[in-house]
Amino acid sequence: MSTTRKIPRCIILFLSAIILCAHALPLWSADSRRFATVPALGVRADGRTGVVHYVVLQIDKDPRLGGPTVQFNEINLGGGSRVSEDWKEGVTQAVTAATRAVGEDGREWVITIKNRSYNAWTEGMSASSAIAVGIVAAWRGDDIRPDVALTGVILPNGQIESVGALPIKVEAAARAQFKTVLVPREQFDTAEGDLSRLATRWNIRIIEVATLEEAYQLMTTAGR
Repeated sequence: MSTTRKIPRCIILFLSAIILCAHALPLWSADSRRFATVPALGVRADGRTGVVHYVVLQIDKDPRLGGPTVQFNEINLGGGSRVSEDWKEGVTQAVTAATRAVGEDGREWVITIKNRSYNAWTEGMSASSAIAVGIVAAWRGDDIRPDVALTGVILPNGQIESVGALPIKVEAAARAQFKTVLVPREQFDTAEGDLSRLATRWNIRIIEVATLEEAYQLMTTAGR
């Protein structure tokens, strides 16, 4: 676990976009690349402290039709994070779900992913559903709502499955001023704790979602 001085969210997102662009393949012209940044909820190595990190993604087009290709920018610069193999597997599942959602085969896609976190190392698959939403939003041109966070494991068919440490993650989102947290269906009341009490305490909405499309409508401007 690393300790990093907190910097404003706007600076994090701005620097993330710059770093991501610098390491992506120049396959599309600059005005044709598609970007999105999505919040993801995690837990520090101590297992007791929740964190909000941001995943920056870029979609480029490769005319060689060898995709979808996913490349990970793991440079630990200004809060960048290395990611585990299961985190990467979650991204692979997110890409499959996203291509199905937009009706593309993804053969022209080159997707560059950078995880911006206060931890030097990030693992697990709970960010995969948010990443799937980000990929679809980048492709469709919709904006990510700044007050909604999502946690859940995405399956290739677009189903969102359960995750652990939900109370810790919800509290982290509330502390970060998110107004709504989307969680997998049937996880509102779990053995780890009653989320309804957290919702009341923090004045935050907690909504269960079962699919990528449900999460997308709530997390992006498409649902307005």
